[in-house]
Amino acid sequence: MNSSDNNKKRALGGELVIPVCAIVFTLYYFITIIDSPWTAQVSAFFIGVILLLLSVMFIIRCVLQVRRGEADYSLSRLFSGADIRSGRLALLAVTIGYIIVIDYLGFTITTFLFLFLGMLVLNQWRNKGVIGVLSASMALGGYLLFILAFDTRFPRGPFEIFMKAMLGDGG
Repeated sequence: MNSSDNNKKRALGGELVIPVCAIVFTLYYFITIIDSPWTAQVSAFFIGVILLLLSVMFIIRCVLQVRRGEADYSLSRLFSGADIRSGRLALLAVTIGYIIVIDYLGFTITTFLFLFLGMLVLNQWRNKGVIGVLSASMALGGYLLFILAFDTRFPRGPFEIFMKAMLGDGG
């Protein structure tokens, strides 16, 4: 194999980051739902198993490509100028921001901001009005389903506290 063959190999290391993180997250998630009601456990287990299967299948495909000499585990394509232009790094920043501020702003406001900013990045900052309405609808739907209907332990913030006061003890 000459050096020109080496240059044609696909760098898979960066593509493996998300599946590996998905496996770690899913296993962590399984551990955290042990004390949940059985209905939540069944739903979480079903979704988690699908995520694990898809991640393992992707990893197996990558391993086979490396064994055939078509690819390597290089991380050379993990970050590039295209990442900045495509918004990948901005989405990473929005995601990290979501994790940091959810305890302060609560589920609904933080989810709205995450969806709004994420969709703006993906849509290259166009259609702000449509994205705002869609984000607000989805965040409100999440509030109605997860907090009001299912009474989950999602972080409560100003919106949830206000709604609880408006609805009595129902929120």
